[in-house]
Amino acid sequence: MTPFRIGHIGTPPHPSFAATMDQDPLLQRVEIPMDAPLATQVAMLRECDGYYVIAARDELPRPLHVHRELLAQLPNLLMAASGGAGYDTLDPASCTEAGVLLVNQAGGNARGVAEHAVGMMLACLKRIPESHARMKAGTAADRNIQMGRELSGRTVGLVGCGHIGTLVSAMLRAAFGCRILAADPALDDAALRERGAEKADLPTLLREADVVSLHCPLSPDTRGMMGAAQFAAMKPGAVFVTTARGSIHDEDALLAALESGHLAGAGLDVWAQEPPPPAHPLLHHPAVIASQHIAGVTHESRSNITRIAALAFGDLAAGRLPPRIVNPAAIPGFEARWKARLAR
Repeated sequence: MTPFRIGHIGTPPHPSFAATMDQDPLLQRVEIPMDAPLATQVAMLRECDGYYVIAARDELPRPLHVHRELLAQLPNLLMAASGGAGYDTLDPASCTEAGVLLVNQAGGNARGVAEHAVGMMLACLKRIPESHARMKAGTAADRNIQMGRELSGRTVGLVGCGHIGTLVSAMLRAAFGCRILAADPALDDAALRERGAEKADLPTLLREADVVSLHCPLSPDTRGMMGAAQFAAMKPGAVFVTTARGSIHDEDALLAALESGHLAGAGLDVWAQEPPPPAHPLLHHPAVIASQHIAGVTHESRSNITRIAALAFGDLAAGRLPPRIVNPAAIPGFEARWKARLAR
């Protein structure tokens, strides 16, 4: 059987991808240089059955995002796998139209992201960013004006309670005895109770939570979901944390809520532009702890997500439907194209 060719732009984020792929005799890796001309990159992808796609939208040139225009140039493509849980660089509708499976790596980096979110909650409540700023400025003599709060016993609102939200809930309940509210339209009361959370609509969650943490995907429904009205609806002195995706929250509205004193702090791992420009005002606000979309960038998470991505391509080559298919409506079209590929 002709090997299934799997293309990726640049070097995969962890050696586990190559190590797992190379153990499968049905797979052949095609490394496409990041600095090659676009025409060369597309020509190399045209010969591939699978495309391992960089998940961060600002790290992959826009013409190489998986959209209708690119798919029209890749007649052999059967599956596109995101490099992470998110799939900002892939368009599910276009993949479905083309009969291409879109697979993500949901859950593969959940523990790393969950730990990061909890760490940001602690940093904001304990006012660590402010203390750091005061120490650098030489204005930290009076510790009492930096008095923080403890996470123990507080109410935490999770917007989204999938793989990551479930782990955040477990960590907060076990270590801090927190009450967990969750707003997730995909899960009913019983499912959320199993995850240690009380089901709440977003207005109730915002009104009652001491900490609001985002764990939902970026979609047309969630883009701009946290704006001026939502920040105003949060409890005075509450903390906002997001390790989800940029553009779910309005950065200008968040800055205004912090500058007014309505919100006490924010932990931000994701941005509308990544990385944000150095002069971005949120980077310079003393109550903000910031990171560059690194919550899931741990050795353990990267090893896991690259390994399960390679295994998904192995499922493809062996004639099995892989797990974590984002667009199941594409399966009939994919199966017809897969059979045609085998007949070649």
